[in-house]
Amino acid sequence: MGAGWVAGVTRARALRIRCLGVAGIRDVAASPTLQDALRRLAATPYRHDVDDVGPGATPAEAQHAVSATLLWHLRVLSGWQPTGGADVVRALAAGFEISNARHHVRSLSAEEPRPDPAGGPSSDAARPPPYRLGALATAWTSLARTRTPAELRAALAASVWGDPGDDSPAAVATGMRVSAALRLAAVVPDAARWAAARLALLLARETFVVGRRLPDVSVRRAARLLGPRAVRAASYDDFRRALPPTARWLLDDVGEAADLWRAEGWWWDAVERDGMELLRRSRFGPQPVVGAVALLSVDAWRTRGALELAARGGGPGDWPAEVLDAPR
Repeated sequence: MGAGWVAGVTRARALRIRCLGVAGIRDVAASPTLQDALRRLAATPYRHDVDDVGPGATPAEAQHAVSATLLWHLRVLSGWQPTGGADVVRALAAGFEISNARHHVRSLSAEEPRPDPAGGPSSDAARPPPYRLGALATAWTSLARTRTPAELRAALAASVWGDPGDDSPAAVATGMRVSAALRLAAVVPDAARWAAARLALLLARETFVVGRRLPDVSVRRAARLLGPRAVRAASYDDFRRALPPTARWLLDDVGEAADLWRAEGWWWDAVERDGMELLRRSRFGPQPVVGAVALLSVDAWRTRGALELAARGGGPGDWPAEVLDAPR
């Protein structure tokens, strides 16, 4: 491997200390209020964006700041990589561009905000600012300039994302997620099973929980990772049995579609285990970089969960174990 990988892997391993870890996240979750939790985070590596969150912030705003800090770390990491390494980080960070596009198309569609089940203001009443993607963007500059859902769909179709099959917010978000899974499996072989399992979870939720069929173009793309029998399955049981081993492992213990929420934590748990193993690899190449991104992402996911728990009152023992540990 060249000198570029030496620098890139060295930076990846150094970023490991940017994780709070389970102990630190438990401290955040135990905070009696969201503001107390944010004060704790202000003394951690998450301060980069958490410092900008003002008094009276909502849980969604606090969680957005945590995600923005993760993105900042990934942008720094990407800057130290050779071309191949930067492509790896960009594929792993695709969710940030999806989030930007999802909020953008919803604003273009004037989609009604979802009501807050607690009776408060809608969680979407104040849309978050777009994530600053920098060199990790693939098509956001052109997507952000669109002024109608049809224009956004056309811009996606002309980009690496491809046509989502419709210009509705649901179709755009789902189509981009399917496209991201295929790209991740192709660009980052070490993350192929993460991509396939996450896609299986997405398809199962959309089809057997929400009751919404994906546009045909997204179904065809999904079949490239999950197989034609799985994407055509008429029942959840048939779907699960038809999945390839790269995706079936996540749903092995989920016998009912209503229990798919459990698979979310299991997926992150697997990403963490694999990430730790990849980061330990001694070679200079993409694997330690993939491992570092995985561990940073898991830590941010758990930290966002801890903020939600703190907003509900926190306190020892008030959170379910799967939020922090996600044991299988």
